[in-house]
Amino acid sequence: MLTTTSPYKARILQGKGLFYPESADASSSLPYGGMYVPEVLLPGLEQIAAAFEHFSRDESFLTDFKEALQHFSGRPTAFTPLPSLTKTLGGARLFLKNEGLNHTGAHKITHCIGQILLAKRLGKTRIIAETGAGQHGYATAAVCARFGLDCTVYMGKKDYERQRPNVYWMELLGARVVPVTDGSQTLNDAVIAAFKDWVEHPDSYYLLGSAVGPHPYPVMNTFFQKVVGEEIREQCLEATGRLPDYCIACVGGGSNAMGMFYEFLDEPSVQLIGVEAGGKGMLPGQHAAKVERGKKGIFEGYHAYFLQDETGNIASTHSVSAGLDYCGVSPILACLADDGRVQFTTATDAEALAAVQQLARAEGIIPALESAHAFAHAFQLAPQLDENQIIVINASGRGEKDLFITMRHFQENSLKAYAQHLLQP
Repeated sequence: MLTTTSPYKARILQGKGLFYPESADASSSLPYGGMYVPEVLLPGLEQIAAAFEHFSRDESFLTDFKEALQHFSGRPTAFTPLPSLTKTLGGARLFLKNEGLNHTGAHKITHCIGQILLAKRLGKTRIIAETGAGQHGYATAAVCARFGLDCTVYMGKKDYERQRPNVYWMELLGARVVPVTDGSQTLNDAVIAAFKDWVEHPDSYYLLGSAVGPHPYPVMNTFFQKVVGEEIREQCLEATGRLPDYCIACVGGGSNAMGMFYEFLDEPSVQLIGVEAGGKGMLPGQHAAKVERGKKGIFEGYHAYFLQDETGNIASTHSVSAGLDYCGVSPILACLADDGRVQFTTATDAEALAAVQQLARAEGIIPALESAHAFAHAFQLAPQLDENQIIVINASGRGEKDLFITMRHFQENSLKAYAQHLLQP
């Protein structure tokens, strides 16, 4: 249980999946997190939780994890200064943590490696996963191929179409990709479909792709992803002689944000900012800003902030980035938001697209549309700060997967011509 008796880092990993804000009365308030699932799934979740608690302290497991990150994923990833943008924007010095340099192109492979190593030790042979932007599914498929496991990935039909390159890579790696036609056909519906599969096949292992869901997934994925912040600490000290003043990450479910933020939670001098999807504006159904506009509720196995309509049902969401187009947020981030330890803001579709183009042309780096939301806010913040201050942005993924989305906005005629060329016999 998350209480005020110890620092944030210890409280999260020792909290058994229950998170109380400092302002809450633990005796009367419903904690964030929890394990709200059908009874048939409880034995599987409890097995995973017990295995994680054991192996997260096991030196052999941690050695295997570290070696896989180094030799398969390619860690550590680069800590890259942005001198042109720093000069153009004025104010704070800008750096990015280039998680797009990981194998499969994003931070997602880090927790996929950790969970697959756990699944192997549990004797599992079939993996179930969900994906939005496709990066988690792509990473899951790659790691399953590497370790010889059967892989089924659920993907909303809308995301299945707009992230077609990642669908191709998943299928090439041997995964079965299932387009979900229910609901809004986005990440939320893929999660529901994956849970249904797990209910029907409880002997499978559900490899959940963010710091959301029932315990132990929020804590477990934070544990595996915290290497991001650990590397940032070391790299920033080496490059600048001190810690950053600001760490900024986009927030969908929260895996890349928790990976970046966790290391600095007990460093009050480091301000932590999560950037949600402002979409087309703050009208219902036009955004995915769970913390700013959501309500507390229980959905998909955990208690946190969710976008809900006036009757309490899950509301529609929208983002140009498939990975942020989700109705809920990590219960850990919900708690940190209530405490004020992590500040939240939004960036619109238009601002994210502009940030993609700005970063590409100024620094030669093309970020994922998800990450572009964090860059959009950083580019607005930097000129307001002193030149001796440091901003680090988590470039959680690279932008090749968004080819057909960004090209439609930047070069629509060229995209149409290319599509017609592909259809020619």
